[in-house]
Amino acid sequence: MTTMKLAVPTMGEAGLAAERAGHFGHCDRFTIVTIEDGAVLPETGVVENPPHEAGGCLRPVGLLAGEGVDAIVAAGMGGRPLMGFNQAGITVYFDNVHPVVGDAAAAVAAGEAPIMDPSQACQHHH
Repeated sequence: MTTMKLAVPTMGEAGLAAERAGHFGHCDRFTIVTIEDGAVLPETGVVENPPHEAGGCLRPVGLLAGEGVDAIVAAGMGGRPLMGFNQAGITVYFDNVHPVVGDAAAAVAAGEAPIMDPSQACQHHH
């Protein structure tokens, strides 16, 4: 059995039906989804995202690592946090197609979301 604990940047209330945030650093919270043997489980967890301040883009890396997260799926992320997640052993998947948390998680579970390449990282400063 393979299990993955996936963080999905979320706007508003957490959950599989919630709106996925376009950029992980500006999300309200992270919905934590468990994927077991390629299936998204219905139970979810939540990790609050602290306010996005100067230099704060690495804070979610530590928060999510502390929660035992294995992976995150994002439509946008700066180079610094991408490097931070990689160093923490958290796989970053790229998905800019699915606007709903559960659909983005299903894309990861199905192997349809590629691992984010540094060239896909946002090139702006926070």
